[in-house]
Amino acid sequence: MSLPLSLHLSVDCVVFGYDDDGLKVLLINQKTSAKDDDNQPMSQLPGDLILLDEGLDQAAQRVLHELTQIRGVFLKQFMAFGDPNRVKDLKDRAWLQSVRNLPDQRVVTVGYYGLVSLQDFDPRPASFAGGVNWVELADVGALAFDHNLILAQAFGTLKEQLESQHISFELLPKKFTLTQLQALYEIVLDKKLDKRNFRKNVKKMTHVVPLDEKQTGVMHKPAQLFSYEPGKS
Repeated sequence: MSLPLSLHLSVDCVVFGYDDDGLKVLLINQKTSAKDDDNQPMSQLPGDLILLDEGLDQAAQRVLHELTQIRGVFLKQFMAFGDPNRVKDLKDRAWLQSVRNLPDQRVVTVGYYGLVSLQDFDPRPASFAGGVNWVELADVGALAFDHNLILAQAFGTLKEQLESQHISFELLPKKFTLTQLQALYEIVLDKKLDKRNFRKNVKKMTHVVPLDEKQTGVMHKPAQLFSYEPGKS
């Protein structure tokens, strides 16, 4: 049986999802009390206190599943956030008082970023999440606590590690086109890439394997499909 919650340590998950419409982040709405400037429930990243008997990685997977009902997501720890005032803003206190016995306790949180292909996951709200939504990065407004800072740091980490860690493929379908891969790079890196040079570089990647398959059900000329095989890196 699990021990009680640690009152001073939490995990927050920044889950990025990608499809042909762009890059999105998974947000939950707080179920009770706290409202933003438009009198709407505050949005936040999926996060909660850890249990005293669990590791951080285990806690991140548990919390994400408890709040959004998705599991098996690629999650990677990227930074800790320990400003002593991070949970003391007036907009957050009413909600904390409704869900925690000791809302005034200082909480250090460990950030995890997650990557998914949107077609593979269908999140649903649970626990204290009143709603769960995929939101375009450009449309993210003011979030609870310091979650805008956590989101910004997570996106910066994604940009830094996109190529060196081969993590871009976590955001793509198992079978993808080079157009999809290039579009993802352009969104994350925020710059236009030359199509010819990009494909020339992809051909050097032994872990990007061409398949004897093409797209189906498309109005345009079907493109060749590729897959990611990490064992060939």
